Amino acid sequence: MQTDVPVPTDARAQTDAGAQTGGPARPAAAPEREGARDEPEVLTEHRPWGAFEQFTLNEPSTVKIIYVEPGQRLSLQRHRDRDELWVALDPGAVFEVAGRRTLPEVGERVLIRAGQTHRLGSDGPAVRVMEIAFGHFDEDDIERLEDSYGRA
Repeated sequence: MQTDVPVPTDARAQTDAGAQTGGPARPAAAPEREGARDEPEVLTEHRPWGAFEQFTLNEPSTVKIIYVEPGQRLSLQRHRDRDELWVALDPGAVFEVAGRRTLPEVGERVLIRAGQTHRLGSDGPAVRVMEIAFGHFDEDDIERLEDSYGRA
C-alpha cells in the first residue's frame, strides 16, 4: 500500500516495486577532480505508515545537524578531501555555493564538491541543516576564506 507522502519535485519512478527516488542532489558543479564521486542517489521508499529517504548506504560518511542562530552565518569556506550534501530542515536557511546564493525550501538538497566555496546561513529565524559528508572527514581541513568571527 502506497500513501501520499511529499516527495521532492525531482522524483522519478524506479523499477523496484513502487519505490521512488528523490533523485540525486542538485549538483553545484560537475566533478572536475580525478576520483570525484558520483552524486549520491537519494532513495525514497514508501511504506504503509508513510515513507523514508535513504541518503547513504554502507559507505563511509559523517552526518551532522548544523544549527544556525537567527541572522548568523558560517564562514565562507572550502574542504580539500570531502564532498557535502546539505538538506534544509527549516525555512529561512541560506545556501551559498560557488558564488550562488539560494533560499532552499524545506527538504531541498544541494551537493557541494570538495574544493568548492560554500557558506550556510540564516535569513532570519534559527535554522537547522543536515550535512552528510562523503570522503575523509576532518574538521581541521576547513579553509576559511571569510569569517564574521575573525577566524579567517
